[in-house]
Amino acid sequence: MKNELILEEKDFKSIFFVSGIWDKLTVNSYELKDVKFDEVIFDFSKLKDIDTAGVCFFLSIENKLKKTKKVSFINFDKKTKALFELVKKHYKTQNLDDDIEKRENFFVALGKFLYSAFYNLKDFISFTGFVLYALYKSLLNPKKIRFTSFVYHIQHCALNAAGIIALTSLLVGVVLAYQAAYQLGRFGANIFIVDLVGISATREIAPLIAAIVIAGRSASAYTAQIGVMKINDEINAMRTMGFHPIYFTVLPRVLALTFSMPLIVAFADAVSIFGGMVVADLNLGINYFEFVRRFKEAIDAKHIIIGIIKAPMFGFLIGLIACYRGLGVKNTTESIGIYTTKSVVNAIFWVIAFDAIFSIFLTQAGI
Repeated sequence: MKNELILEEKDFKSIFFVSGIWDKLTVNSYELKDVKFDEVIFDFSKLKDIDTAGVCFFLSIENKLKKTKKVSFINFDKKTKALFELVKKHYKTQNLDDDIEKRENFFVALGKFLYSAFYNLKDFISFTGFVLYALYKSLLNPKKIRFTSFVYHIQHCALNAAGIIALTSLLVGVVLAYQAAYQLGRFGANIFIVDLVGISATREIAPLIAAIVIAGRSASAYTAQIGVMKINDEINAMRTMGFHPIYFTVLPRVLALTFSMPLIVAFADAVSIFGGMVVADLNLGINYFEFVRRFKEAIDAKHIIIGIIKAPMFGFLIGLIACYRGLGVKNTTESIGIYTTKSVVNAIFWVIAFDAIFSIFLTQAGI
């Protein structure tokens, strides 16, 4: 049976008589363009049968018209009324205007994010330039360098971090050696475990792991310390007394990390190689003397030097990011947690990014 919507207009009302069968096979997409009056009525007295697809069709029409007109459904039988109530209870409308607004909000949010990222990058570059200028002025006049604070931060970020650096580096060396031991043992190439552990640990893994640990440990501490100083108006007090915060708070911390990172990386190299030695002795039968002899033959000094050269750059970057985020803390305790999190995340990300850049550059250069 053909399904139809028969329009009848009377008493300033548009009445649609719904006739025929309205199911998933026969439902059509009618466009109600000729609705003149503000009240629209759908009369279901001539309806033969309807399923959920037909009900959804009429509910969608109701959703479109109800913004400007009064819509009502009449003359249901019991079965149809129950079906309408059930479907309407779970029917979800999707407004095109809401979708457009969501898309607009997405692009607005994207624009704000890009503007904020560009502003932060520009501000960070300016901050880096000022720190370098302060370093240049301090080298011309060494009395400006706060050596007591510098030594204190070296102790705090290097000596006090020796325990966690040793543990993580040892585990990294053990993991590297264990992963290599099984594969090399299958081919009788046990001795090459020295090459694998030695090159990967000294050149890439140990410096990267040490930098990440220091970023999580010292960057968070620096940001929190400077943030608390800012909330307590200690930074403003320094400016009032004519002392620039860069010289008193930032420079000692950045220099401490820059000078201590090579020592940390050298220590991490030694511990990670020791971890590899232990696994080589236990799993592959390569004793410590044989391991050391092979290490001297197979590992060029350039691999160790490359890892050591990366270290001060990592330290300088971590210190800069930590102090920059600390000076950005607002006058609320909540912002300390927010900016400390940003500090650690940014420091770890840029350490990994710079390590990747170093690796690509050195590989292309054949070093």
